[in-house]
Amino acid sequence: MIAIIDYDAGNIKSVEKALAALGQTAVITKDKDTILHAEKVILPGVGAFGKAMERIRSYGLDTLIQEVVAKDTPFLGICLGLQLLFDSSEEAPGIPGLGILRGTIQKIPDNAGWKVPQIGWNALTFPNSGRLFQGIAKNAYVYFVHSYYLQAEEPEIVTATTEYVVNIHASVEKGNIFACQFHPEKSSEVGLQILRNFVAL
Repeated sequence: MIAIIDYDAGNIKSVEKALAALGQTAVITKDKDTILHAEKVILPGVGAFGKAMERIRSYGLDTLIQEVVAKDTPFLGICLGLQLLFDSSEEAPGIPGLGILRGTIQKIPDNAGWKVPQIGWNALTFPNSGRLFQGIAKNAYVYFVHSYYLQAEEPEIVTATTEYVVNIHASVEKGNIFACQFHPEKSSEVGLQILRNFVAL
């Protein structure tokens, strides 16, 4: 069973539907025991960093996520879920993230001719080998919706990047922790293969 962490963020149901298309049983839940005993855990979502961290802490999910990660359960953050795993975000000064991975979330700079938020399909390159991208061709396109992007402190954990005004760290992997800034659940067959790779871990 795959647990999808429910912290009242948007876009959670689409992850459940994508997993169902792969024949997987997924449960959207805040329940501590369900999440702790899941085979895999996903933290999806869209929305604002500060509000999300406020809800995560109010539900006691911050310490729960730390427990899940410490158990070596495969853990996947998607979009806002990636951002929350890091130290801080320019979107919410003074509000710490989960701090499970080192790095900061920064605003995509204004640049004439480039729209922010970035909404649409962008190609990936793979600076380091990542288990999520087995069977995925270089320059495969995936779907992004975001105004803020990751700059990870550890370049060796960055498994995918994309170019949009700046170089964006689009996916990371460290031990049992995986995260994508893009939405695999909305990225057609490429995205389904990424989720299939996560399920197979």
